This record gives sequence, C-alpha cells and structure tokens, in this order.
Amino acid sequence: MTKQDPMMVVSVTDLGGSTFTLREVCERGDCHAEFVIELVDYGIISPVEEGAEAAQWRFDVAALNRLRKALRLQRDLKINLPGLAMSLDLLDELQEMRREVRRLNQQLRQLLGD
Repeated sequence: MTKQDPMMVVSVTDLGGSTFTLREVCERGDCHAEFVIELVDYGIISPVEEGAEAAQWRFDVAALNRLRKALRLQRDLKINLPGLAMSLDLLDELQEMRREVRRLNQQLRQLLGD
C-alpha cells in the first residue's frame, strides 16, 4: 500500500478546462469571498485572467485545489496567510520533486533492463 499525501485527498480533477466564478469557488471551497480575495492578494491563488475585478474573476481547477489545501492548512494548523503562501509553495515543490524522482527511477529501471 502506498502512502498518500493528505493534501492531495481533496483535489478535484477536470480535464475539460472548466473555470469557476468567485461564487462557485466559494461554494465548492465552502468559504467566504473575502477569504478568496485575500488569497489572491497574497498570491496564493490566481484568477485565470489577471486585472479583472473580483466579480469577474474565473478560477481554474488548479486554483480550486490550492484553495482547498489552503483552507485545510488554516483549519488544521491555524496558519496565517503568509504562512499559507510559504507552506503551499513548499508542498508544490515537494510534489514536483516526487514526480521527478519517480521519473528518474523509471528511467533508471529502463536503463538497467528491469
């Protein structure tokens, strides 16, 4: 049995490229618009098109997943917004490193003929 990253359990997948309004993100994330706006202000999540007013923002699935991670970190660990930004960046980096290790291990197995 493989160990799952608890931050990945809440992820949403959508290959269709759907976007969500601020209201839809709040409903799916079970949070207030003010919280989402603060996350955007801190650069924790970003709307698809920068510069639009909050009422016109559209978010992709990646932003929704990051919002859910931020909500969980804040709820479980009581992390403030700067801490959320840093924690999520580190989690993203860890996930990318794990992907790279898997890729390199696969290449090594192929080279060794396993």
